[in-house]
Amino acid sequence: MTAPQSVREDDRTISRQQWKISVLAAMASYLDAGSIVALGAGMSMFQAELGLTSTGVGILAAIGPNAIGCAIGAFIGGRLGDKLGRKRIYKWDLIVYALGVLLIAGSFSAPMLFVGTFVVGVAVGADVPTSLALVGELAPAKGRGRLIGLTQVAWNLGPVVVLLLALALTPMGITGTRIVFLSLFVVAVVTWALRQGIAESARWQSAVSTSTTSLDPASGSSKPSPSVQVKALFSGQNLRALMWTGTIYTFWGLAAGTAGIFTPYIVTTLDAGSQAAGVALSCAGFVIAIIGTVTIFMRLNDKSYQRRRMMWAVGSLMQIVAYALFLVLPFTVPTVIANIVLFGMGAAIAGEATYKVFSQELFPTMLRGTAQGLTFGVARVLLGIWSFFVPLLASASIGPVATLLTAFLLVSGIVGFFFMPDTVGKSLEDIEKERGVAA
Repeated sequence: MTAPQSVREDDRTISRQQWKISVLAAMASYLDAGSIVALGAGMSMFQAELGLTSTGVGILAAIGPNAIGCAIGAFIGGRLGDKLGRKRIYKWDLIVYALGVLLIAGSFSAPMLFVGTFVVGVAVGADVPTSLALVGELAPAKGRGRLIGLTQVAWNLGPVVVLLLALALTPMGITGTRIVFLSLFVVAVVTWALRQGIAESARWQSAVSTSTTSLDPASGSSKPSPSVQVKALFSGQNLRALMWTGTIYTFWGLAAGTAGIFTPYIVTTLDAGSQAAGVALSCAGFVIAIIGTVTIFMRLNDKSYQRRRMMWAVGSLMQIVAYALFLVLPFTVPTVIANIVLFGMGAAIAGEATYKVFSQELFPTMLRGTAQGLTFGVARVLLGIWSFFVPLLASASIGPVATLLTAFLLVSGIVGFFFMPDTVGKSLEDIEKERGVAA
């Protein structure tokens, strides 16, 4: 069994053990994004095979790993991860995920597809906030951005693998789509097996032993008081952090979620290109995001507060321009390519990775999973509602969707830049003391 971490807070060095645990934790992001994009790549095929209407496609997108199913899992898993420990959640949720993708792969009726999609969403939603909390709690203060950035590389790598596989299997039609989901089943089972040796978060164990206590009337002994902890999340600095991280992630996520699941569908529906072209273009966007994350975000995020803000400003502007292009240029493959390049690179330096870092830094240990589960979940609920309308809005023209996504990205960019707190290079304990948020 992997021993609990002893984190050197003033050290930029990341040990091999920390990298290893972070890779296994990052697989939650791989499976999350992989399932989202697998569903998106196979959407039109499932629609034709099972006779889904545009409304049915919207509902499918709304209940799965991209939206409401994931939100429910995040609400539950994030809170249970704080109450019961990170290990109890990440040790078992991938088995549920594996069962869900098996249902999707074997779906020969619409109900099977809908149930499997919902189960996958719940499972991955429970895993993501718990796994990210584990990475944040084991990372050295001056290496947190690199390890959290690694989870974002995994988030983009999942779609690349899935989309390349989907592209290669396109001639097989719906059978190829089923094989894509079976590949996610294999990855989930292997990851589950490798995770069994990971120890509980040392920071969580320490926080439990020193957390606010109350008297248990049944036994007369003291115990952590979850009600006091959750109440603390909705006041003072915790509430401000909750509103800030929730706002930047929700509005950014509406655009990212649309790009992730609907790009092949919209390209095909609006006759900008073939199914294969839509899948290839979507894949290129994730490759660009990986390059941006590794070469820019992971190198600069831990350097200084000024560099964090500059990355956010530049990345936000790139993403805003990416969708504004659809308002002034025809919806053709060259325009889609420009959108994908700008959005992919912009999202790498001003998107989910930044949200993930601050979600570890701005909340105390006993509320870290709860807070992230809440913001992650709310964002996915709103994305689910939005996803229901995307096929209807995009059925005739990209204009209405592009207008709204440009506005969403503008809100995320402005709020992120002007209200970004300075936490670079500080230990989680020092950040708690400075903000007065220990719980």
